[in-house]
Amino acid sequence: MSGVAPDSRSSSACSHDSFFCRSMALTDPFRKPLTQAQAAHLLRRATLGPTPAQIRQFTGQTPQTALQTLLATSPTPTPPIDPTTLKPFNTLAFSQPLQGTWQSATKYWWLGLMLNEGTSLREKMTLFWQNHFVSTFAVVNDARYMYRQNALLRRHALGNFRSFVIDVTKDPAMLRYLNGNQNIVGKPNENYARELQELFTIGATNPITGTRNYSEDDVKAAARVLTGWTDTGYRSETTADMTATFRAAQHDTTDKPFSAAYGNTVIKGRSGTTAGDAELGDLVDMILKQPETARFIVRKLYRWFINADIPATIEQGFIEPLAALFRKDYELKPVLTALLTSEHFFDDALRGAMIKAPVELTIGTLRYFGLAAPDPVANATGFTALMAYLQARTNEQQQNVMDQPSVFGWRPYYDVGFYELWINSTTLALRSRFANEVSAGAVKYGTDRITFDLIAQAKLTSDPADPVKLIDEWTALLFATQLTQNQRDFLIDSVLMVGVPRYEWATIWTDYMAAPTNPARLNAVRTRLTNLLTYMLSMAEYQLN
Repeated sequence: MSGVAPDSRSSSACSHDSFFCRSMALTDPFRKPLTQAQAAHLLRRATLGPTPAQIRQFTGQTPQTALQTLLATSPTPTPPIDPTTLKPFNTLAFSQPLQGTWQSATKYWWLGLMLNEGTSLREKMTLFWQNHFVSTFAVVNDARYMYRQNALLRRHALGNFRSFVIDVTKDPAMLRYLNGNQNIVGKPNENYARELQELFTIGATNPITGTRNYSEDDVKAAARVLTGWTDTGYRSETTADMTATFRAAQHDTTDKPFSAAYGNTVIKGRSGTTAGDAELGDLVDMILKQPETARFIVRKLYRWFINADIPATIEQGFIEPLAALFRKDYELKPVLTALLTSEHFFDDALRGAMIKAPVELTIGTLRYFGLAAPDPVANATGFTALMAYLQARTNEQQQNVMDQPSVFGWRPYYDVGFYELWINSTTLALRSRFANEVSAGAVKYGTDRITFDLIAQAKLTSDPADPVKLIDEWTALLFATQLTQNQRDFLIDSVLMVGVPRYEWATIWTDYMAAPTNPARLNAVRTRLTNLLTYMLSMAEYQLN
């Protein structure tokens, strides 16, 4: 695979002492009407992939207007259904024989929402939070719990972080995943108390100073604060009622002193039915009061939406001011708006600085060509087959939705190398196979198959009979980075025309337009366009976002 490596494009213009850096602040709002390339960049990063029509719709809008659309409230989706009864299984009692089916149905349901989502930030943010507050089917092992948690994630995805952390802490799936249900007075379980600080809020260390943000004694004290919570309804074959319950008798009622990292705060021990909520609120407030907490979350958002690398200039000029904004009230929408409408976000050097995650590659490719998920009730067979295909492709490319390999999430979002980890000798071949399958129409789902109407796509260009304009306009929409002239010439002469003079394309196209039902003329156009698309989807540049 050839092309620009992500790390060679990862530093923004402000990584150097340039005039650009000196003359503007990274967080200044970008207020100019979006060019087509800027609109495409925004939609690629803020959604799971745009269509050409959506790119054209956003072209000419200001980022501020675009964000109003992206952040608009979306209807609550219908819950996933049991394929056998077509009833929402979250309303049913647990069934061991159906558990595997329900787990798959939950994943298919979410992939279907991703595929059918319009120009909204919701699904991209729900995916972010599911990889932040990780729980997995492999551990939780009750599909009803996992659906309930997903509903919680999307409800809070764009809301208040304080409320979010409190609700996640008491979420039945999280109580199961990190053993919060086993945390009782006298025998505290520290799993959730540790991950609450290390992964969910403040982070283990300050990346600038290298100092610890909390101590082991703080983990123990936080665990004592959280004693007494449990879940009810887990794998119950008699009820669909699933909730969190506070058991006052299992709560540690003594005071909980914290270290100097938290200003030697003491959380007062309480007793009675309200003790759990009161102490949990105090714990979260104490953590959110620390400046490093807001920075930790903003850094994760930065890496999700902009770039994996955070040099000192970005830390000081971008992370810090956004963290200060976040700390005001811990509302997510203002931070996301500032991030996605900033001058820095629209820095040309950041386009193509990330490698597409498997979900972005697979879902985004189908979204680009307007393929929608079938109705899961009216066409249950087709829906299940298509979602099973997407689940298999994302899983083999190492992004198994709702089943991360550890509490840390998927490695490319936290480990050294970041997005480059999506590409290896195994996944590269699988990405190419996916491109070949979908562009060739080789994937059937029910009575349908994945097909891309490339002739319709060609007709949307300014002059389909001109191969230069066709290639230039297709590549401008399909790729995050601009191809070189040599690459565009190769696509025309060696891929589209296969050695035939390029002027012959005008004849092939006009002959088809004169008799579009003629099988030979239709096949002449379709075969060349299919070969062109297959090659383009396999290019290194198509892997970049």
